[in-house]
Amino acid sequence: MASWWSNGGQVRSAVAQLRGHAGFWWQALSQPQIDITLRTHAGLITRIVESPGLSLPEAELESLVAQLRIVAARTLPAESLTYGIFSGEREKLSCAVVTLISEEATGRPVAFNALSVMPVELDGEPAEVTHLGLVMVDPDQRGQGLSWVLYGLTALVLFVRDGLRPKWISNVTQVPAVVGMVCETFSDVFPSPHPGARQSFAHLQLARGIMRRHRAVFGVGDEAGFDEARFVIADAYTGGSDALKKTFESAPKHRDPQYEAFCARELDYPRGDDILQIGRIDLAVARRYLLREVPPGSLPALLAAGAVLSLQRLLLPVFYWLDDSRAFGSLRPRLGETDGRQR
Repeated sequence: MASWWSNGGQVRSAVAQLRGHAGFWWQALSQPQIDITLRTHAGLITRIVESPGLSLPEAELESLVAQLRIVAARTLPAESLTYGIFSGEREKLSCAVVTLISEEATGRPVAFNALSVMPVELDGEPAEVTHLGLVMVDPDQRGQGLSWVLYGLTALVLFVRDGLRPKWISNVTQVPAVVGMVCETFSDVFPSPHPGARQSFAHLQLARGIMRRHRAVFGVGDEAGFDEARFVIADAYTGGSDALKKTFESAPKHRDPQYEAFCARELDYPRGDDILQIGRIDLAVARRYLLREVPPGSLPALLAAGAVLSLQRLLLPVFYWLDDSRAFGSLRPRLGETDGRQR
């Protein structure tokens, strides 16, 4: 009898978990601007807010920015950041997607990631690049397994909500650990120490658009140079991000030494160089994330992985073919009619 009750409790717990995750994905896919909360760790809750500068009233926006500053102060106690989301300006927060992890009992913020969606042009058409942005974790919470939420969950949500279409991502860093994380997580990443990494014309167009229009997103001043062959930003810490500048010795290293050697070769740390990485999130990335990064034993994660595989092999090509409103690869949307004639 005790065993039955124990097993029954486990089933009820799994069903409740599944219902919670189903509600999370329903909100993520149905809201025009995401504002969702999910329990991702014991005692911690994660909130994802899209375009808080557009969606939140003044008091809530100020509260959100104050929570981000609390985490930043714990991470950089002697410094302050003034660029991007820390400015509190609605315009800059209108393009942001904030992921905030807080203690469930006290509400104390312990970590965040701030993505930014940057409009650019690609082959003469409007496009978007999702900038991976700034990640900060309270020193007391490091090593608690938060990286799968901070580095992947929000990007996955945006990817799924956009119909599983490949999305361009960018990253600016001088940290070997982060360079390696981007290279190993995303597809078609340049620059990278991997032998197959190549700069395409698409990479170059996006990099030029980012450096021309969006330097303020990652705190790079107008005077900083940009090497288009290597995607290296010279003297990058002049636009409000001074507190993030590191020496090579203090920059966290990746477990794979090739990324440390790559950064040492490409970057002038005393000057304050950064690497601009550009890659894509696609179905292969989503599958790797669900199977490798999300903690094992998670029933919702396994179900989501199965759904992704099914979509990839059976449903996705049909879905793209029937959607005549947006382009995908060589498929082009049907144009509207003007004066009774199809354009």
